[in-house]
Amino acid sequence: MNERIGAIPRYPGLKIFSKGLQSIARLTASEHRDLMKVMVFVVDGLLSDDLSEVYVKWNEMYILSRLEIFKESDLEKFQKAINEWADLFVILFRKKSDSKMKFPKFHSWIFHIVDTIREYGAINGYTTETYESLHKSYVKTSYRLSNKKGIEEQIMKTIRHKAIIKQRVTEELHKTPTALIYTSKLFEFKLLETFIFFEQKKNPDLIENMIKGFAKFLECLDLFFDMLDIISAEDCRIKIFGSVTLKNINILRATNKFQNRPWFSNIAIAIDDAELFEYQSDNGTCYAQTLLITEVILPNKSPFHLALVQWYDFKSKKTPFVYSCPLLKLVEIYNFIEIEAIEEIVHIVSRFDTKDEYFVNKFIF
Repeated sequence: MNERIGAIPRYPGLKIFSKGLQSIARLTASEHRDLMKVMVFVVDGLLSDDLSEVYVKWNEMYILSRLEIFKESDLEKFQKAINEWADLFVILFRKKSDSKMKFPKFHSWIFHIVDTIREYGAINGYTTETYESLHKSYVKTSYRLSNKKGIEEQIMKTIRHKAIIKQRVTEELHKTPTALIYTSKLFEFKLLETFIFFEQKKNPDLIENMIKGFAKFLECLDLFFDMLDIISAEDCRIKIFGSVTLKNINILRATNKFQNRPWFSNIAIAIDDAELFEYQSDNGTCYAQTLLITEVILPNKSPFHLALVQWYDFKSKKTPFVYSCPLLKLVEIYNFIEIEAIEEIVHIVSRFDTKDEYFVNKFIF
């Protein structure tokens, strides 16, 4: 388990325990939440199917418990999820418990939590979790930034400044969409010199993803130009970047080295309505792995912002979902897509002890 935890791929906002858990003296609530977002993939194949099912039921309950506004149908679904989880949990751990799982908090959760929500509102409104998080960001951090004189006044000023900056940034985002912002330019060359350029760049430092991108580059770009009826590209220039900030502020990466490790973002792309019946998808969404991030510059035309991707497909048509997550495989299909078409960056975890099986992490929330 420790090795698997260390091998979980990175994702924006998710804490990764690259050295496992043995080096952590005390696990914080935030770290515990991040662990729970990936733990089902860690225990996959190590523990019984029943225990994996308990974990999935727990996640379903947790998602429902985070709702700010409950409808009666939500509460009924929540109560059902609690009952199913509790039954499995009791069966698994009753023999390990001296009291046969007769705990006051356990009883309260099963029999009273839904009625309490009906009377007092969402759980988040009367637990300490939210307030502990707010205390950390609004008090502890602000206190450390002060010079320890006139502390309350300094803390209030710090909070006020944060609020003003956040409001201005939000207003700017709503006014005009953020343009694509490229960073970490890796290469630049003329299209006619592509083959020679890639031959020169062949070296053992490039990992498999970028090598595949180089190998498929010309073939996929020709297909893209044919689709757009671009006849001549003699003066075309190509720029390849390590990352680009999307319009939704997410950062798309395709680089051999980011903080000393490779990072090739996985993405979700919405299928056109006309194609929904032609392809198996996750409610109209398909997945791909980014191999190259490019800007294609043609004379007298606006630049094309393109990502070269390799597509995922479902591993099995009979069981496309495992633990309520899409189970995928990489297929030998490559395309250039417009970066603006990317719906979101997703967390895809390779299934341990298997070859070419990948989970889309639906527990990231």
